[in-house]
Order: sequence, then structure tokens, then C-alpha cells
Amino acid sequence: MTHSRLPELSPAVVPDERIEFRETLRGGSAFSRRLCRGEVLRMLDTTGKACVSALFYNAHELLERYNLADTLKAQFTAFLTKGRVLYSDMGRVLVSIIGDTAGWHDTLSGCGDAGASQAKFGQGRYQELRNDFHRNARDNFIVELSKHGLGKRDIVGNVNFFVRVVVDDQGGMSFAGGNSRPGAYVDLRAEMDTLVVLTNTPHPLDPATEYAPPAVELVVWRGDPPLADDPCRVSRSENGRGFALTEAYVAEHAAKVSP
Repeated sequence: MTHSRLPELSPAVVPDERIEFRETLRGGSAFSRRLCRGEVLRMLDTTGKACVSALFYNAHELLERYNLADTLKAQFTAFLTKGRVLYSDMGRVLVSIIGDTAGWHDTLSGCGDAGASQAKFGQGRYQELRNDFHRNARDNFIVELSKHGLGKRDIVGNVNFFVRVVVDDQGGMSFAGGNSRPGAYVDLRAEMDTLVVLTNTPHPLDPATEYAPPAVELVVWRGDPPLADDPCRVSRSENGRGFALTEAYVAEHAAKVSP
């Protein structure tokens, strides 16, 4: 197989023959898709005010899912950006961040729920607002997970893309505005077949009192598995071991399903 690194360019510059999917994820909406190994998902912040909360699962063994603690410990970090990877609870790499122009993605704050949304934004019921009713991240996760045979017990610590949270000396967390910008994006490459679940809903610490999550653009294209010197693989020795475990699993799975 020939390998090539995709440049950090706008979605329009990705060769059309490689693009497999495009969608505008409206404010308040949820999304899920199985990414095959090597595929790249780009999330693009159209306004500089996005928050896309995300969960990740092994597409073949849904009991294996993103592990926040191991992801942070293995890479000696408290946030995610280019060159870092998202580990599963089996020590394997689900996705790698191969492009990032926002620079900081929150791993600590979790997701909002119906009670918090109502307290901040008011009821926002369907009866009055119809399709513009107020949705929250937790309920969106539950609805989207149910499409794959999962439920509320399968919600784990999530990532909030495009958001930066500051922690003070007393451990208090606060929302840092201005982290993203219009046109900022993050590219996630699947290192195994991965179920990605997204919700485009307000961050729980965002001080805004108007319910107005902006649209986010999604693009999926066919990429390539990482080279031996891939920046995500070599950024830490732990990541090298994670990739080796992942590739052994991929090979084992392929042997089991091949005729």
C-alpha cells in the first residue's frame, strides 16, 4: 500500500475521489458514523464558537470504548491537540489527531444535561419551538447510542472539541473564550474501525445564556494508515506501544473474518 500524508488544507482541497461523506451538523443535532481504519473525519468550526462533544467505541466490540484517564496519563497531558491520540480502555488507539488549527480540546468537563440546559436557557420545548427546541449533549448521546444497541450506561468521559477550559489553583474550572476561530478544524484518523458519536450542543461551562449552537461542517475521506515515523506514533514512547497493540488487534480481527 502506498502511504501519503494529507496536508493541512481546507476540505475543498482534499481530492474529490477520496471524499466519502459531507454533512452540515446543525446546532443541537447529533451524529454517529462508523469510520473504517485509515479514514479521516474533519470537523470544521464555521463560526469560532463551536462545541462538538464526542464519544468513541470499537466498531466491532462496542464494550471497548474511549478511556479519558488512560489517554491523558499515557501522554502526560490534560488536553488534546495535533499529535495526540485517543486510547481505548484496552490500551489501543481508536483515533489520532493528525490536524488541528484550534490547538486545544477539552477533556475534563463532561457534557451538559437537560436540567443544566433548562436552568441556563429556559425550557425551550418542542411545543413552542418545533425543530429548534433545546437539545442537550447527554440526551443526544443516549438517542444516538440507542441506534447502535447502546444506552446511558455506555456514556463515558467525553471530549469537547474546539473548547478550552482553564483550571485554577483551587481546582475550579472555567470556560476560556476565543479558543477557536471561524474556519478552525480538527482531523481525526481512525486507527481501527471506530464508531464515532457526536453532539453539537452547548458546553456545560459556556457562560452564554442564549441557546444558539452554531453549525459545524463534517467531511470524511479515505486516508492511509500511519507510517513508522508518523508524528502521532512517535510523539511518546507509550504511543508507539499503543499503535503496536492496535495493529496486532487489526491483523487478528482481519484473520478471523477472512474466508
